Amino acid sequence: MDQKVTTIGFDADDTLWHNERFFQLTQAHFAELLKDYAEHDHLMERLLDAEKRNIKRYGYGIKGFTLSMIETAIEVTDDRVPARVIRSLIEAGQEMLAHPIELLPHAREAVEAVAPTHNVVLVTKGDLLDQERKLAQSGLGELFDAVEIVSEKTPQTYRDVFQRHGDGPAAAMMVGNSMRSDVVASLDAGSWGVHVPHDLMWDIEHAETPSEHPRYRALEDLSGLAELVQSLG
Repeated sequence: MDQKVTTIGFDADDTLWHNERFFQLTQAHFAELLKDYAEHDHLMERLLDAEKRNIKRYGYGIKGFTLSMIETAIEVTDDRVPARVIRSLIEAGQEMLAHPIELLPHAREAVEAVAPTHNVVLVTKGDLLDQERKLAQSGLGELFDAVEIVSEKTPQTYRDVFQRHGDGPAAAMMVGNSMRSDVVASLDAGSWGVHVPHDLMWDIEHAETPSEHPRYRALEDLSGLAELVQSLG
């Protein structure tokens, strides 16, 4: 018999609040700035390659994304990118860092529904200052028993987090929009993995759906979370 769920982890970006759409808007601006130097699809491939390379250098988040755009701009122009383009990319990154937070539907209600009865932990990747800013602006901070801003979401990350803030991974559930980082990694840690899809998804976060895994669940949106948690005991 499965151990009772006592801890619930929530992803932040594109699970509780909008995030990816701002990256995509900025990418569209990036493509417009560099349209005279590279075809759109080729440019996006080069940018994604740069992002993958730079995760180990800069981690996840807007700052690393901005540096990857600048690096790609330098590469596709053979070091001839105009300074005004670099300035525009820096300003675009700054605008992203200052953008107000917009909660996704049912986000507050979902966290409020489980907070009285479970340990509730925010587990998010990204830049420390930016994630702290977004959490503060979200108005959800007081609902969480703990906040973990991590460099990567691996099975060991979840084992450590759910051991620190609960009764171990077997008694924990992770809720998020990323199949790779939120669902598969938490399942591999021995936890429940609940997928809440978002319309937009960064290519790096895709993974095969673990449909046959006994601890995998999927929700259309966060409105069904409280009922799911109750059904698991």
